[in-house]
Amino acid sequence: MLERFRQFWTKVWAPLADLLLRLGVKPDHVTIVSTLGVSAGALWFFPRGEFFVGVLVVTAFVFGDIMDGYMARKTGQSSAWGAFLDSTLDRFGDASIFAGLVLYYATADAETTLGGPTLYLCLSLACLVLGNITSYARARAESLGMTAKGGIAERADRLVAILVMTGFNGLFGLPILTEITLWALTAASIVTIVQRMVMVHRQAVGKPLPPA
Repeated sequence: MLERFRQFWTKVWAPLADLLLRLGVKPDHVTIVSTLGVSAGALWFFPRGEFFVGVLVVTAFVFGDIMDGYMARKTGQSSAWGAFLDSTLDRFGDASIFAGLVLYYATADAETTLGGPTLYLCLSLACLVLGNITSYARARAESLGMTAKGGIAERADRLVAILVMTGFNGLFGLPILTEITLWALTAASIVTIVQRMVMVHRQAVGKPLPPA
């Protein structure tokens, strides 16, 4: 759903990306720095309950995921390695965001409104695991010559939802915003996995495995 805004943000960040290219920065460098920034921001600020600052830091580095693709296309450096690196490091960044919440809810002073911290620790962990399964389902389908893109909660949707609501939580002191989002993302991720399995089943029935 939110992928349609990618072109808009690409135009916004294009001047900075062009500057980095003139300075000799490679797309892979941006990919690596972006992942390190997202992971460090989430794992440092979220466990301390500093959600608003944490979301600002994470969001700043998330846009690197847009810039590296733009830089690769503009310089003709798009490659299978770049696509692999980007996709693999994305999993680290996504996992760090929910891992930061897991660590927060594991602390004794974690604030909650709709149940105890243990419940939201489990939901954060569920979002982390289910998000990776969602991505794996698509990747595995594509490796078998099929498609499994789509569903009600793609990666961009999950990231925007948790970052926006957790940011508002930190700004206004409303833990319920993060809690409701964790419930919603857990359910939406399960539905998305089922949707992708159905997509693959429809394509795979009677279709032989590709040669190794």
